[in-house]
Amino acid sequence: MESLGPEWLAIFVISGLLAGLVDSIAGGGGLITLPVLLWAGLSPVAALATNKLQGSVGTLTATLNFLHKGHLSWRLASLPVACAFIGSLLGAGVVQRFDPGLLRRLLPLMLLGFALFFLFSPRLSDEDARARLGVPAFALVVGLGVGFYDGFFGPGAGMLFVIGSVSLLGLRASRATGLTKAMNFASNLAALLGFALAGQLSWPVGLAMGVGQLAGAWTGSHLVMRNGAAIVRPALVLVAVAMALRLLFG
Repeated sequence: MESLGPEWLAIFVISGLLAGLVDSIAGGGGLITLPVLLWAGLSPVAALATNKLQGSVGTLTATLNFLHKGHLSWRLASLPVACAFIGSLLGAGVVQRFDPGLLRRLLPLMLLGFALFFLFSPRLSDEDARARLGVPAFALVVGLGVGFYDGFFGPGAGMLFVIGSVSLLGLRASRATGLTKAMNFASNLAALLGFALAGQLSWPVGLAMGVGQLAGAWTGSHLVMRNGAAIVRPALVLVAVAMALRLLFG
């Protein structure tokens, strides 16, 4: 961190705060932090690994907040959380076998893809609806599947968890977001363990971002519980497109 200069400390904290706020409301905070980590000069795998460290701080904060306020049931969450953990651990193992050059070329394309996803994804509801899947099937399809994606890449995983919880379990926005934070924490933690064992983490950078995440996640989770699904889709789309273009042509 010393070689980057003191101004980067502020950049890391501020980007972590914005990501924590966005993640707690709608998911997609990695669209802010991952490009910042790449701009700072981290390798693609080190950027993904460090992103999991700061993301774990935010998702743990939001999970505890939702649990404390009664918007998260461990009886519902336990199996999806376990599957998200397993899936993410597998994804983190697979991504470390990828060629770094190929991964660097894929990252901006994936960011652009998620910008389009956020732009056209359905809006969330503030009312519970009919479930299309039982909890065990949901855990295998969404928990394991999105968990693998989160360990492999990550940005947008929170939104995928939310949309799956709403469309497949029929949960209203606040309950879906509470379940999402628990699954997202499990997937972040699993990937973090996988990357840490391989020595891929930049601890000072991740902890600096984590300070911002702590404040952003606490604020964002309160906003969701008080106001429902106030999704910041336009901001996410603009950030994703701008940063993907910067990675492609910078």
